[in-house]
Amino acid sequence: MRQGYRNLLVAANGSSAALREGLRLAADENCWVTVLRVVAPYEGDLDLTGVKNIRQLLTSDKLGETRAWNRALRSEEAARVRVEQGDLPETINRVAEEEGSDLIIMSVEKKKGLLHRILDSNLVHKVTRAAPCSVMVVDA
Repeated sequence: MRQGYRNLLVAANGSSAALREGLRLAADENCWVTVLRVVAPYEGDLDLTGVKNIRQLLTSDKLGETRAWNRALRSEEAARVRVEQGDLPETINRVAEEEGSDLIIMSVEKKKGLLHRILDSNLVHKVTRAAPCSVMVVDA
């Protein structure tokens, strides 16, 4: 059933469940997908680190997630990956606003322990409370 979405934001947190659901929904709706990866802001002293390109370091992809997302999205004509620094819920909502998103898609892992589930649900609560659009939460 078509919902009339034009622009989806997939808040990717290491789980592929949100990405799969976003791509499936985008195909059904024939709409744009932005996959968002949020990295923590750097608050240290650059002179002490010896690192010249802190953005490259912060957005480095040790687990290969961004490369895997780009491969998955390569066949999609209306999809891209966006990497941003900042507080996770604030950044998700800011990017959703900037992109004019109709829907934010997030995932929550059921298999994790109680503390992890509480933190995930707190993230979902923070995002949904201030989201500029609807939010879909999928099980990872």
